Amino acid sequence: ADACHEFPPAMDSPERTEGYHNGEPEEQDEFWGRVLGIAPNPRVSPALHLMAGYNGKGVALAARFQGDQSGGVNFNQKPVGDNPQLVELLRQRIAILDGAMGTMIQAQRLDEAGFRGREFARHPADLRNCNEVLSLTEPKLIEDIHRQYLEAGADIIETNTFNGNAISLADYKLQDRVHDLNLASAKIARRAVEKFVAEHPERHGFVAGSMGPTNRTASMSRDVSNPASREVTFDQFRNAYHEQARGLLDGGADLLLVETIFDTLNAKAALFAIAQLFEEIGRRVPVMVSVTIIDKSGRTLSGQTIEAFWNSVSHMPLLSVGLNCALGPAQMRPYLEELSQIAPLYISCYPNAGLPNAFGGFDETPESMAKELREFANAGWLNIVGGGSGSPPEATPAVAWTGGGGRPSGCA
Repeated sequence: ADACHEFPPAMDSPERTEGYHNGEPEEQDEFWGRVLGIAPNPRVSPALHLMAGYNGKGVALAARFQGDQSGGVNFNQKPVGDNPQLVELLRQRIAILDGAMGTMIQAQRLDEAGFRGREFARHPADLRNCNEVLSLTEPKLIEDIHRQYLEAGADIIETNTFNGNAISLADYKLQDRVHDLNLASAKIARRAVEKFVAEHPERHGFVAGSMGPTNRTASMSRDVSNPASREVTFDQFRNAYHEQARGLLDGGADLLLVETIFDTLNAKAALFAIAQLFEEIGRRVPVMVSVTIIDKSGRTLSGQTIEAFWNSVSHMPLLSVGLNCALGPAQMRPYLEELSQIAPLYISCYPNAGLPNAFGGFDETPESMAKELREFANAGWLNIVGGGSGSPPEATPAVAWTGGGGRPSGCA
């Protein structure tokens, strides 16, 4: 597809074309224009408009891409987010994401008292397996896990906030502590990175605020007799994600990662909440999204193919899009290849350590995962790579990546 070689004019620029909207002002166009600081650009090709999801109308979000003669993709940092160091790293090489926080916490075999600590000794609900609460009750444990991944070669570490939203935390009666938990988790990760980089100034370290899918779905009913029934409304999802994102940014997250997306409507609520928050605070950070294909059908739980998912989220200015969870690298291969061919931005992949076995464990070894991931890299499908469920620090690709290789996709 053709690409825009010029950043779009400002909202009040005389270059803005009245006929571009067919004479009809669009509320969504104005909202995204304020968020991004850009206006519709008639110089962007129809192919990019279509990819942006507006079919020739509204803000051409795809204009954030600037083509180069090599056919790769360069990213205009303003809409993507204010982190030039991260963008520069991705232009130079494949970045390494950490592995599974849950796997590391489970290895500690904490009991109920271990999760509660002193602060929640009299809490009215059981807290065992609420990993997020450990950011308040066992901050050193969480920081040590981050440190292990940094030492294993991770450039980006995720906060301990996968279920750190009011919808998920309500199961533990912790919905009133969302901001506290996310703030603390981001601060812990930020502290781990700053300590590590101070000791290793040649290394990079970035904190990704993890935002999981919640334990509810916006697209489907759990009541077989009432298909229209929903346990949670779109606005409730949006509010939950808005609160979580604010806590993560207040704690010092460098970017936000909306991950393990099984229902695209949940993700759209998250992205809308993030865009609103950026407008409120007057700044942006990079946003990554990562979808989960649940089985070999190649679809999400809500039924979308990879292409349909991309079309559903491509209106949002993203740093990267990718795949994680559910599948091992071998099963993920065709979907990652497809995504790398249709999405003109950085591609991420952090697969599970294979499919769960009969005992709930994972059979992939660091060596077998590294072999598959190296093939993905050599094919030019990757910019960000890490490990999903069952992937401890020793499986971090930087450790097992013997031979290296693989030019980041989309780089000149």
